[in-house]
Amino acid sequence: MDFTFSEEQQAAAEAAAGVFADVAPDGVPSPADTTGAVADDFDRALWARLAGADLLSLLLDEAYGGAGLDAIALCLVLRESAKVLARVPLLESSAAAATVQAYGGEELRSALLTRAGRGGLVLTVAAHGRTGHDPAELAVTARRDGDRWVLDGVQTAVPWAHNADLVVVPAHTDAGRSVLALVAPDREGVVLAEQISTTGERLGELRLESVPIARVDVIDAEGAWEWLRDLLTAGTCALALGLGTAVLRMTGEYTSRREQFGFPVATFQAVAVQAADRYIDLRAMEATLWQAAWRIASGASGTLPAAADLAVAKIWAAEGVRRVVQTAQHLHGGFGADTEYPLHRYHAWAKHLELSLGPAAAHEEALGDLLAAHPLG
Repeated sequence: MDFTFSEEQQAAAEAAAGVFADVAPDGVPSPADTTGAVADDFDRALWARLAGADLLSLLLDEAYGGAGLDAIALCLVLRESAKVLARVPLLESSAAAATVQAYGGEELRSALLTRAGRGGLVLTVAAHGRTGHDPAELAVTARRDGDRWVLDGVQTAVPWAHNADLVVVPAHTDAGRSVLALVAPDREGVVLAEQISTTGERLGELRLESVPIARVDVIDAEGAWEWLRDLLTAGTCALALGLGTAVLRMTGEYTSRREQFGFPVATFQAVAVQAADRYIDLRAMEATLWQAAWRIASGASGTLPAAADLAVAKIWAAEGVRRVVQTAQHLHGGFGADTEYPLHRYHAWAKHLELSLGPAAAHEEALGDLLAAHPLG
């Protein structure tokens, strides 16, 4: 195991930092001041810049105009995006395209991947199931009907569903297998209802009522959904790390300027101890993220399956990002609640990430089951 980033991975992170350098986290109305969505679409101008910097095709092979990099490179770029609350479907579209490349048929790859890498085709993933708590693949049924598949079911909280060209929908068959169907939101039999995230962004409740899908648009390879789900998980942990890093830096800068009794509040022991605790949270989030991303990227075996590393990463990301933003709000005092200051936006995004990852207790239970099934000797 080697956590040293390659030159290519570092170059991707540097390119991302350059693209995101001019992005303002308060570029849309505040969710605190808006009853509906903060915007009707994601940041298309930023999406075009990402495409121009070849950051939408990181995981794609050269044959599709990509760099052929791995999950670690994607997580490095996602970490940079979260520092500025970038409003783009970078995680979902990149993960979906990588899954099509790894598990889809040649016809599907030829039709989608080059366009997706150039930003002309936007993909998203329905990964939260019907309630957000049950396995997503169980929320939709897929049955064969001649040379096509037919889908029925509901997926909730689909990110960027109103703006994506295709939604990758996990579903289960009568035989208990998982498949992935690529569904156009405007297809006959698809009903898309608006939901609003804590961030103020539009999500979609996707209802599928006997929706016919051509066989070429369904990926039924073994392990495809599991690999996509794991990549989305690692990417979400990377977003939490980037957001937490930005918030802790913001807090350090504020407490260094803010004075009480003639001294910066950062010099007070109570403030320094709280900030130090949150720094430890971030280092733990970082270590567990790279461990999980390395397992996905390398496919390396271990005493425990990769699911254990992902569970640990989710535990630290879900709890860590919450603690970081809560401490930041506390150390900022009333200023942290000012809607003209960006901290409240980071708090809203952190809550969304925490909800997306799920409760730490559930991941601890899953980790316990894995430990019971794979004794450590």
